[in-house]
Amino acid sequence: MIRRETISAANRFGLGARPDTLTRLDDPRGWLHAQLASPMAAPRAALPTSADYLRQEYDYLRERRAARNGDGNDDAVMGFRARFGRSQLQELGWRYRQAVGTEQDFIERLVRFWSNHFAVSADKRTAALYAAPMEREAIRPHVAGDFADLLLAVEQHPAMLRYLDNVRSVGEQSRLAQRQRRRRDEGGAARAGLNENLAREILELHTLGVDGGYAQDDVRELARAITGWSVPLPRDLDTGASATFRFRANAHEAGARQVLGRRYAAEGEAQGRAILRDLAVHPATAQHVCGKLARHFVSDAPPRALVDRMADAWGRSGGNLRSVYAAMIDSPEAWADDARKLKTPDDYLVSAMRSTGTLPGEQPRSLVALLGRLGQPPFTPRSPAGFADDAAEWSGADAVWKRIQAAQTLAETATGAGPDPVRTAEQVFGPHLDADTALALRRAESPREGLALLFASPAFQWRS
Repeated sequence: MIRRETISAANRFGLGARPDTLTRLDDPRGWLHAQLASPMAAPRAALPTSADYLRQEYDYLRERRAARNGDGNDDAVMGFRARFGRSQLQELGWRYRQAVGTEQDFIERLVRFWSNHFAVSADKRTAALYAAPMEREAIRPHVAGDFADLLLAVEQHPAMLRYLDNVRSVGEQSRLAQRQRRRRDEGGAARAGLNENLAREILELHTLGVDGGYAQDDVRELARAITGWSVPLPRDLDTGASATFRFRANAHEAGARQVLGRRYAAEGEAQGRAILRDLAVHPATAQHVCGKLARHFVSDAPPRALVDRMADAWGRSGGNLRSVYAAMIDSPEAWADDARKLKTPDDYLVSAMRSTGTLPGEQPRSLVALLGRLGQPPFTPRSPAGFADDAAEWSGADAVWKRIQAAQTLAETATGAGPDPVRTAEQVFGPHLDADTALALRRAESPREGLALLFASPAFQWRS
């Protein structure tokens, strides 16, 4: 007999049951813990690194500049999206094949949680090429490690540095600012100054939370501490370097900084690192991030006892994420009968493909288009806060109607000549499928119609 806990492990903690998942889960909690004990690295992606993309982008910009200066044909130089669109689709193809094919889907769900927590939008052209690589390069390696390492890897990645404009941030009294002022006094154009975008989102979204006790002075001081955090210039990469973070001492605001009442000595790049490491273990960060984790995995209004237990594990372990996840798994509240989450469009499509073993292609244009129609285009949130993680955002009448339409598309593209909808439902829900849905599937006029009914059913919309 397949227990309800087994269904929850596969469909709520995981990404949705595959055809053989439920029959293999004799110990659902042990299955989750085992993934944390030795998280399997995703297969190496045969994709460019961020350093490769930087080189490609700089080459493209050189070509554009040369064409506009009369050294080439500007009409022959592709637009940015035309030039790099194929690469972005390849990134998404790899990402969704990994999600559909993995057997460590708890780890994969955690990767996607953190990717949304540290949201970057490909709508901003300067960050477009780096959103997917940031997930591969900064998030995956640290998903079960210490939050401090994850935080630093993300904040120093080109995607985040460009998306939140830190590459343009210059300390007011830095050597670069002084040189710019002299040029301006001589009739030159005004140049960039201090930019607080990244510092503000680090405090408001990535660590402490909006009610975390910081003030505007803390934002400004953190912004000064991370001036000079940037990406390589073309000349830096011409030497064959592979590092994608560059500290520019001439743009850094020297001097001691004070953040949240603590003084940080003037140590260049190390100053910002020290602040981030303290933020990573701050009690407000533990409460904020554990609340988001519990909301993602358990319910839109997670029990306070659960969040406190996870935050306590955070504090005792110094922000070790494996300990925090384990505390969640071991909490009875995480397995309560009323613990469930409405699937986001991304969850919905991934779980549907997993249920039939349908792998997306290397250039998943139709999948990307479908996610766009459902309101969650990959790596394109409306703000640095990421996509919403509550039922209210995804349960409106228009959203429900679009899911019904998507169900037909998913059924038509399912692998095989005619997947059996009843068997597919049993593989997803075991014996816990509701009677109304089961009856509708048996009465379907064709396997495709039955599969569409399954994907459109209320039961399939929830991670319960």
